[in-house]
Amino acid sequence: MTTGWMQERHEIAEACRVLAARGLADGFLGHISRRISANTLLIRCRGPRERGLAFTEAGDVRLVDTDGAAAAPGELDGGYRPPNELPLHVEVLRARRDVDVVVHAHPPAVVAADLAGIALRPIIGAFDIPGARLAAGGIPVYPRGVLIRDAILGREMAAALGDRPVVVLRAHGLTSTGPSVPDAVLRAISIDTLAGLSLRIVAAGGTLVDLPEQDMAELPDLGASFNSATAWRHELARLSPTDPTGRA
Repeated sequence: MTTGWMQERHEIAEACRVLAARGLADGFLGHISRRISANTLLIRCRGPRERGLAFTEAGDVRLVDTDGAAAAPGELDGGYRPPNELPLHVEVLRARRDVDVVVHAHPPAVVAADLAGIALRPIIGAFDIPGARLAAGGIPVYPRGVLIRDAILGREMAAALGDRPVVVLRAHGLTSTGPSVPDAVLRAISIDTLAGLSLRIVAAGGTLVDLPEQDMAELPDLGASFNSATAWRHELARLSPTDPTGRA
């Protein structure tokens, strides 16, 4: 592996551990990518030392091209290879110039809510303002429970995503996007939280009711320094006591 882009590799590795700590990507499934150029991306790869997302290290994040080949000398040395669902990342990045990061995870609550016929709607307000706004804009669903391992399926999923930040993948998981690693991961966490709340409300015999428009209009924009920077510091701090790599 080359020594370039080390800060970005570390950030992706930390983000993978955040997904695992939040229960969005149990075991070894799930991956995160970051656009580097028009034809290259950093992505968490598979390798002979595979231990799951909770144990992701910067060395697991490799620079590849859009065909899955090493984008620099040594990038796929040591038995590393891109995940089978590389096309999921590539086709979203091709379709969305406003997106630099793609997160793919398998949150059980999101899968269960969708399979139960529960649409993710803006039922919350100040509980999670960014999540409320995500839901208010609509959460699309890609209706095929397939492994997105070729360009045709990748383009189908990207079309289902459209111009939205997140898409639910039926019987599979979710794909979230953003201009940065924290933004994309925090959006996935918000959707998982919303799905979990929806399941609990329905299980308790309740009815999902959208937040009134006047309440939605009153929700303030707390700014990126709070919604992203502070929230992301919190997610990293949650890793500290149990981070299996020993990094704070």
